Amino acid sequence: MPALKNGMLAYCVLSTTVLGVLTITQATSNPSKASFQEIDVQRINVREPDGTLRMVVFSKATAPGVPWRGKEIPHPDRQSSAGILFVNDEGTETGGLIFGGAKKDGKVSSHGHLSFDPYEQDQVIALEQEQENGRRYATLEFSDRPDTPIRWDLNPGTPQGKAEFERLAKAGGLGHPRLSMGRRSDRSSGVTLSDDKGRPRLYLNVTAEGVASIAFLDENGKPVRTLTADGK
Repeated sequence: MPALKNGMLAYCVLSTTVLGVLTITQATSNPSKASFQEIDVQRINVREPDGTLRMVVFSKATAPGVPWRGKEIPHPDRQSSAGILFVNDEGTETGGLIFGGAKKDGKVSSHGHLSFDPYEQDQVIALEQEQENGRRYATLEFSDRPDTPIRWDLNPGTPQGKAEFERLAKAGGLGHPRLSMGRRSDRSSGVTLSDDKGRPRLYLNVTAEGVASIAFLDENGKPVRTLTADGK
């Protein structure tokens, strides 16, 4: 019996050692690469070798703030959607994708937004759709932004930061929309062209009933000339 016990012990020790060697060998054969058939996560941070954040894949519960010059600034409106955040070479946000949707109390809501930002400014290209209270729209919008960077360190989540961002918006410091096209919530489709102050100057419109028109507007938004399909 002692000999049998010693033999079993030796077998267990040998088996454990061999298994350990195989595991270590497999892990060190390519330590920078792992393969998974399936993985469940709430957030993934993609970084460069020096640690610079380049992209964030996130759930609604783990949504990031605003990456800005290597820091993360809190954002009061971020935790409402899941998505992907794009970050430039310097660790500053440069666009992203968000999406969501649900049915609550018999009412459907849905939204999706893909945008791209210039250097340290807000989006200049935005593709989005929204459905709420039985109304929906889908648009593609292009905007002008100033060369002056947005100071995200002012933190729009604070009263002081919110007041400063509102001041900038009124003064044109955040830029203006220039071109918008898509399907509106009244079921019409159209194109809006605006001047460099964001004032609409030309409407191309087709109503849900199929009535087409072109409207030329003055700087106050009043039509100065309208053309319809019958030439009037």
